[in-house]
Amino acid sequence: MTTNRGRKALVLALSAAAVAGVAVSGGGAAPAVAAGLDWGDCDPAVKPLSGQRCATLSVPLDYTDPGGEQIELAVSRLPSTRPEARRGTLMVIPGGPGGSGVQRLAQKGAALAGEMDGAYDLVAFDPRGVGGSAKARCGLAEEDRWMVTLRSWPGADGGIDENVARSKRIAEACARNGGAMLRGLSTANQVRDLERLRQALGERKLSAWSTSYGAYVAAAYAEKYPGRTDRWVLDSSNDPDPRRVARGWLEGMAWGAEDRLPDFAAWAAHPDRAAEGLRLAERPGDVRQVVLDLAARLDREPRATTTPGAPLTGTVFRQAFQLALYSDAAFPSFARLVTEALDPAGRPALPRELSGSMPDADAAITVGVICNDVDWPASVPAYERAVAADRARYPLTAGMPAGITPCSFWKGGAVEKPVRITDRGPSNILMIQNLRDPATPYAKGLRMRAALGERARLVSVDRGGHGVYLGNGNACGDGAVTRFLTEGVRPAEDVLCG
Repeated sequence: MTTNRGRKALVLALSAAAVAGVAVSGGGAAPAVAAGLDWGDCDPAVKPLSGQRCATLSVPLDYTDPGGEQIELAVSRLPSTRPEARRGTLMVIPGGPGGSGVQRLAQKGAALAGEMDGAYDLVAFDPRGVGGSAKARCGLAEEDRWMVTLRSWPGADGGIDENVARSKRIAEACARNGGAMLRGLSTANQVRDLERLRQALGERKLSAWSTSYGAYVAAAYAEKYPGRTDRWVLDSSNDPDPRRVARGWLEGMAWGAEDRLPDFAAWAAHPDRAAEGLRLAERPGDVRQVVLDLAARLDREPRATTTPGAPLTGTVFRQAFQLALYSDAAFPSFARLVTEALDPAGRPALPRELSGSMPDADAAITVGVICNDVDWPASVPAYERAVAADRARYPLTAGMPAGITPCSFWKGGAVEKPVRITDRGPSNILMIQNLRDPATPYAKGLRMRAALGERARLVSVDRGGHGVYLGNGNACGDGAVTRFLTEGVRPAEDVLCG
């Protein structure tokens, strides 16, 4: 089982040492004023924090023609409130592809500023294609922009014919309508844009807190610009294998769900759930079958929901379960969905993410980066075999992580060769990873750790969910990151936080 493989890797990779550390040299304070940016009020839609300011940064649409067409990126900053304590700028790099840095700063900035105690200006930007930055569009039909159609869930019988047709249709629409803006959506360009932002900020070096896909962006930046990194945090990393990249990340969701299931099962079978009307089984070991049986029933008999025209099918139910595994806070709403679906008189309420289609620009960034970053296999029979095997081995995700995507029919293939993450560079990286992460499984994070070698230390946290720092309340893990960013002290070796 994957969990056993992850545990064996843990024994090899970790020493349960105290988080007594060694200092990492800092970059020194840089000018507090970003001369290259004109700061003003943020768009109210961002729900900015008090003191949060926004600006735009011009970058080349195509870095092979740096003097050509320029595009605008949305940038945001929460300045240090203690100039005497300030040591530089901390970049907040969001996940995705498709996450908004400006919104993440608004959401996490207050907590992060409290931890940093004035040590940094906190800065983030919306990557190209996202939020307030220049957008790409594919002109996709509405039915092709739902999460459950952009993710290639097989049919109830395991067939992928519909996914093949849809993937071709999406790839053709993106090739027809996307143009240079769509082809510019890539990790490599996000790294270049980050370097342009560093220059505009007037900083000699940057520090960073990066999460999920953002951790891959941060690792790629550290590989390309190692001398520009100060204190570098990778939160919830994935396998950086340049031959696979996002294809490997998608496949990892199958065993990520298996790693995470025991947390949900223990919660859903706990006697306390009975009073809440959310207890799904008397024993944790029975929760899996409740989920699988209901998914199969909904395959046969979809249920009407509170969202007109959006029934609760087996596919939608499985996607709701996969999303619920990201955070313990989502467990109650998913358990409520189960109880509503089991009630003959119930009318289930779908999660917000599954109750409507994505805007076209959001769909474009979702497929654009992963398809531009690396070439994907194109053999339909190979995908049919992979999906069948994955369904049998990992029934919770029903073959979706092994499915075909628009990338298999992408016009022109990868934009450029993906970066290879290596152990060459300063030893100034701190990784932090949950043991039971449904999106970036622990075993995948260990591959990033192995690639970085002595450049990094790993703090493993015995918790479930996606995203660790300031996300799951683990004082040991939070303390290790805060100490590193504020004092430059890393664990002397890889450690486990219980």
